[in-house]
Amino acid sequence: MRPSRCNWSNGSFRLSKRRQAESAGRSRAPRPRFKSRLSIYASERRPGADMRYKIAALGTALIAAFVLAACKPGGADQGPVIKIGSAAPLTGEIAHLGKDNENGARMAVDDINAAGGVKLGDKTYRLELVGEDDKADPREGTLAAQKLVDEGVVAVIGHLNSGTSIPASRIYADANVVQISPSATNPKYTLQGFRTTYRVVANDNQQGAVLANFAASEMKAKRVAIVDDRTQYGQGLADVFERVAKDKGVDVIDREFTTNRATDFNAILTKIRSMKPDVVMFGGMDSVAAPMARQMKELGMKATMLAGDGVCDPGFISIAGDASGVLTCSVAGRALEKMAKGDEFTKRYKQKFGIDCQRYSPYSYDAVFAIVDALKRAGRPDRLALVDAMSKTSFEGLTGHIEFDEHGDLKNGEISVYDVRDGKLNLLASFH
Repeated sequence: MRPSRCNWSNGSFRLSKRRQAESAGRSRAPRPRFKSRLSIYASERRPGADMRYKIAALGTALIAAFVLAACKPGGADQGPVIKIGSAAPLTGEIAHLGKDNENGARMAVDDINAAGGVKLGDKTYRLELVGEDDKADPREGTLAAQKLVDEGVVAVIGHLNSGTSIPASRIYADANVVQISPSATNPKYTLQGFRTTYRVVANDNQQGAVLANFAASEMKAKRVAIVDDRTQYGQGLADVFERVAKDKGVDVIDREFTTNRATDFNAILTKIRSMKPDVVMFGGMDSVAAPMARQMKELGMKATMLAGDGVCDPGFISIAGDASGVLTCSVAGRALEKMAKGDEFTKRYKQKFGIDCQRYSPYSYDAVFAIVDALKRAGRPDRLALVDAMSKTSFEGLTGHIEFDEHGDLKNGEISVYDVRDGKLNLLASFH
């Protein structure tokens, strides 16, 4: 520590005698005055530089104004905004399905904004879609849900999977945020007692029953083996199928399970092959079903693979290749081929995103319009007012008539059944 040059006594501060003497012996020199660089520059400018300087200053001001305007969402002020969330797997094995769901919602938002937005009272609102990646994982699904709630969305389109939709639904319910799934089919999703949960597709009580009836009556199956991926969707669909198939007199000869990330099924399929089933029913998604179909072909199995909407999409065909012909599958909604404006939608979708639409983007599209329909009754972009208005939803959408029962399920949901021929899904039948 340096020695102090100050004396402290009697609570006062005084310079030491030595420093007082030094101070008395010299006077403080006046501080030199310095010109700023700007003043020197101004005084030394060549004649004619003033105009260039003014032009440069004006240009700088204009650039600053442009940057400030660009920092606003959407550039210039476009009026008040209503935020709608979208939650789906945007990365991972089934990202192609999740992105398709988000694209359907984005098409609807863009169409509504292009038509003038949403008029509520004396204000016209622009819609903004806020997307989150739930990675098809239940924990990530709840994190995505909380992010969307914190972002201030009034409603959410999602999630893709039942396994993410169900845990996320409590977060939305606690925040009075309407949740409409375009693809989650597990019955439990809408049976939790929440006023905020809706879906615009049929559920697995309907889908599993249709698959079982189709296997018994149309495929004439006598012996069926069942494999599921242990997810809420896959296991739930398989449970309903097994119960109804047994009621129809079909012999369920084996029940196996795998995971939603498995790729090797030789042990399971070798066991099942020895039992000579007519049908192998799989409860799960296309990323698992496709390698399973390839391995069924490699093992020389003659059985048909029967699956639900998680498999019934072009993604399965692209992954399974020439093994895809083994598949018969269902979709928990009206066939795209039967939608009045289905062809127009598919063309606009490809023009907008550069890829073909998958299975449920039309339902994401309708889910956004269901929210707007309810917002108009609510009269304001308020979460609780929207919750109160949702139950009265009734309109003709792209996918058909949209109206909900007391649980939030779609009334008169349709089930479509397909097989694969020549590398394409071919519609076989539709059921209500």
